Amino acid sequence: MEKIYRILGKRGRITIPYEIRTAVGFSQNDVLSFTKSKDGRSVIVRREKICDCHEKEQKDGKDEITLLEFLNGLSIEQQRAALVHLSVKWAQAQGGESNGI
Repeated sequence: MEKIYRILGKRGRITIPYEIRTAVGFSQNDVLSFTKSKDGRSVIVRREKICDCHEKEQKDGKDEITLLEFLNGLSIEQQRAALVHLSVKWAQAQGGESNGI
């Protein structure tokens, strides 16, 4: 695959090129993690699995899971990240600004 260039926006946003997303299997709503490499000049991007909810559904034979069951299945760090995310979304809906959290 040849190099594809993108410009990092002033808010630190960038679009992962379509060719790369499809080649590695990224899709909408995937949770991605970013890790700085040892050389300090590269970033490793991975798709993460944040819960075992779907495996639990298959084992239990359940087709649905409640929001509370989902949240309780997350680690404390994941619950905190969800809280921060939802707090920012709620503040934006109330007319506030996000400070990049």
